Amino acid sequence: MDCLTSLPQQDVQGYKWVRWRLWLCRLAAVLSLGVLLIVFHWRPRLAVLARCCSCPLALADILLIRPLPTCFVPFSLEMVVELEENEWRDTIQLHKEEKTLLRYYLFKGLRYIWLGRKGAFCLIHDVNSFRRCMYGPNLIDVQVKSYVKLLFEEVLNPFYVFQVFSITLWIVDNYYYYAICIFIISILSIGISLYEIRKQSVTLRNMARLVTNVTIRRNSGVEELVSSEELAPGDCLIIPQEGLLLPCDAALLAGECLVNESMLTGESVPVLKTPLLAGEGRYSSETEHRHTLFCGTQLIQAKGGGPGGSGAVAVVTSTGFFTAKGNLVSSILYPHPTDFRFYQDSAKFLLILGFVAFVGTIYKSDITDLFWVCVQVTWLELVVMSLDVVTIAVPPALSAAITTGTIYAQHRLKSQGVFCISPPRINICGKVSLFCFDKTGTLTEDGMDVWGVMEGGPAGFSELVPDPRLLSPGPMLSGLACCHTVTLLQGEPLGDPLELKMVESTGWTLHEPEGDGNVLDAEFGGHRVLAVLRPPKQQPQAQESTSEAVAIVQRFPFSSALQRMSVVTVARGGCSALAFMKGSPEMVASLCRAETVPGQFSSKLHSFSSEGLRVLALAYKPVDGNADLRTIERCLSFHRGEVEKDMQFLGLMIMKNLVKPESAQVINMLRLAHLRTVMVTGDNILTAVNVAKSCGMVGFDDKVIFVNATPHTAQSIPTLRFSLEDRGEVITQVGPSGFDYHLAINGKSFAALCDHFPEYLPKVLLRATVFARMAPDQKTQLVKELQKLNYKVGMCGDGANDCGALRAADVGVSLSEAEASVASPFTSKTENISCVPLLIREGRCSLVTSFSLFRYMASYSLIQLCAVLTLYSVRTRLSDKQFLLCDFFLVTTLAIVMGRGGPSDKLDPSRPSASLMSLPVLGSLFIHTSVIVLGQLAALFITTSQDWYVPINSTRIGADNLPNMEDTSVFALSGFQYIIMAVVVTKGYPHKKPLYYNCESSEMYKDDDLGLEGFLNPLKILYCSPWPFTTV
Repeated sequence: MDCLTSLPQQDVQGYKWVRWRLWLCRLAAVLSLGVLLIVFHWRPRLAVLARCCSCPLALADILLIRPLPTCFVPFSLEMVVELEENEWRDTIQLHKEEKTLLRYYLFKGLRYIWLGRKGAFCLIHDVNSFRRCMYGPNLIDVQVKSYVKLLFEEVLNPFYVFQVFSITLWIVDNYYYYAICIFIISILSIGISLYEIRKQSVTLRNMARLVTNVTIRRNSGVEELVSSEELAPGDCLIIPQEGLLLPCDAALLAGECLVNESMLTGESVPVLKTPLLAGEGRYSSETEHRHTLFCGTQLIQAKGGGPGGSGAVAVVTSTGFFTAKGNLVSSILYPHPTDFRFYQDSAKFLLILGFVAFVGTIYKSDITDLFWVCVQVTWLELVVMSLDVVTIAVPPALSAAITTGTIYAQHRLKSQGVFCISPPRINICGKVSLFCFDKTGTLTEDGMDVWGVMEGGPAGFSELVPDPRLLSPGPMLSGLACCHTVTLLQGEPLGDPLELKMVESTGWTLHEPEGDGNVLDAEFGGHRVLAVLRPPKQQPQAQESTSEAVAIVQRFPFSSALQRMSVVTVARGGCSALAFMKGSPEMVASLCRAETVPGQFSSKLHSFSSEGLRVLALAYKPVDGNADLRTIERCLSFHRGEVEKDMQFLGLMIMKNLVKPESAQVINMLRLAHLRTVMVTGDNILTAVNVAKSCGMVGFDDKVIFVNATPHTAQSIPTLRFSLEDRGEVITQVGPSGFDYHLAINGKSFAALCDHFPEYLPKVLLRATVFARMAPDQKTQLVKELQKLNYKVGMCGDGANDCGALRAADVGVSLSEAEASVASPFTSKTENISCVPLLIREGRCSLVTSFSLFRYMASYSLIQLCAVLTLYSVRTRLSDKQFLLCDFFLVTTLAIVMGRGGPSDKLDPSRPSASLMSLPVLGSLFIHTSVIVLGQLAALFITTSQDWYVPINSTRIGADNLPNMEDTSVFALSGFQYIIMAVVVTKGYPHKKPLYYNCESSEMYKDDDLGLEGFLNPLKILYCSPWPFTTV
């Protein structure tokens, strides 16, 4: 049992049934007419504590898992003939035949198996002969519940329980028309909700479920065609040359695969996957992602691994919900709770209204005792009249109203090419205070132009050669031509834009093996050839000698963490085996022999980087002076580090990367809106600073201070220094000094700062604008550290190396051609950052709209509550049809119209509030309520003081006194109060267009194919949705 994982971030407690508690709960459920069962349905943890007692996990019948949303999971038992490992089995005798019980439970699709010796439930990742039994079928099975079960769960939702209670109360209180209308709408809403939930479940199941026939190789060497459901970790998978849609995660063992991973990363450029190297370390899909094929990705082609050079061979590493696609589906089924103050305060606000309802109930009871003592009223009528206040003070649509603005914003974003898979994040966009941007492909253009090449050696650097074709034949030219992962798809080169430009600049052509590849293999000494680079037939006249074709026999793909890639090549006949390396100049120089690096290396790199040029370094070394087939093969089995050490420095390749024209405009817009912008890149720090100045993140007159931190070593202690960009002088104190300054730090210094100087980290983060040479995990760490400083952090990247940071950020935006990907909550089809201010404006508009609608629904309930209590004071009430008119026609129309206004055209420096429990909100609501009460009382007193006033019949109560002048005056005024409050709470400037824009419906839907459904969605939410974002 080598690889096993305990429950990640879960507190697991075991419980077993207690018979007397179980029967006591059943008796209490009968006596409470099922109310106790409903409470247990809402609070599963309470149900477990009431019916069970704590016990060791080994004896448990029920598991309580925390801190994730509480749920209890019953055990599953499967019969297994035998197991090689006694560690996870319980052997029993059944009919004198020994059987083994495999004890496990499923949680979020993952199977946790009981290990008795460890005393815990663990995720198993080892490979054994019974792995299929342990892992189960290779299916990402999304449960599609029956309509009966969905109906049962929907009706037991607190919202619908409250609706049933309210409808019953209204019928008893003779509000027949109103109760019937609510009942009909509730039935329709339940039907629509069930249909949509089931439809979404079916859609998700069809998307998640992937069953196909695959070829696997048995231990005997026999290949067998099986269903992908039968795959288990450890199976040897044969990938055909034409590729396939992969049904599992697998590590590539032989051959190369061209993979489209846009679903996972948002990266539109296919990625070349290379075989996993032999090593003693433990395999991890995160660190070995360039050798891992992920479930759900499309394998475009495979080559070099099967018989005749076609296809590839991989080993299955994960199946079902353990795969990358399973993780995507799990994130959709079980989304992380959104920690946003607005959503938290909305629940607290409901408690305040509940307290108001309690006070109103007491007041109404006192009125009944004081004024209706002479009238024969039953206790049932007294209770009904008192509880009626609760259904008025706590409107069912209050909690759901906050989603109306979000739905409108989501539709507008979709019409402009921005797709959202997490609607609650839209409101969070309105509170973003800092936005991080990747550099290459985000702020700058994807494509680069080769600006020149400069060879280097012990004697120094040569003159800059603007065209690599003019280089003399030698290692430098060969390295530029072959040190890449460019591949051919249907005869067209495909790969990273930088590498495509590099190969194109040399004029060399790429060829790949055809058929069984024996022709090329024989040409290059019998080696397994991955690709051949041939020089142009017509060499420049300046060259005295000609270049020869080289064959790539091994690739070590680029890694952001390693900041380099390398290849091993051979010449014709299999001789002259060379290893070439390409990467960041600092990394390449550190892996070269010191005597081969020019003395002017640092100054040249500083000069080019300061001009904003992208600089790459190249190096090489002979694999062996007497290279033969065995030597080469032995080299290829080495660890990557053995190949990439003691290199000889070749020179620098300088590329020009232009800033996108939209970048400076957007950064300036964000700066004027007092939104802080930060660059997070894997490029050189000087290049990053130059780009930051070009796009406006750093003013040209602002000073840049470099933060240099070194870790502890055997020869030195950790140090932290601050130096100016131009003069390089060390600054002993950073603070107010009469000029604006920005801090810039690279990945190594950032790591040392976090490890050895954590007390300085917040100070640096508050003023740092450029983070360079950052590895993907460091980008994620940076986002989390900024969030600790109470920033609402946004992240915009191309989705390739930024996936972790995009997921960790409060608002992640991936620039991708895919409609949606797991890389981030938002995906933009535009290839520039112009979507960022659009997203922030929509987020602010949505937040303001949600805020306004929430306040309006609360005000509406208070207006109606005041009207009801005022009329009860004079022995009358609102009629059935008056309630119907107010709730369905007046308030609903106003609420829908209020949410339709679009965002302002400009970003304002201020950000909207997200707190419902603040003094301005509660204070204004108290003042508005006071004015409402005074207005209704004034209307009542003015009416009763008129000469034409006809007094109410004091011998009747409630509906028996209708119509009357008191009711007419208060009802008429309350109608105007609804309209006035809608205008008062609909805040437009500065984040939303004025109120009169709300009626321009055609503007909103002209590019969105929503039709009637788009118009009815807000109406359905106001009366049908139990709680925001409850769909799958």
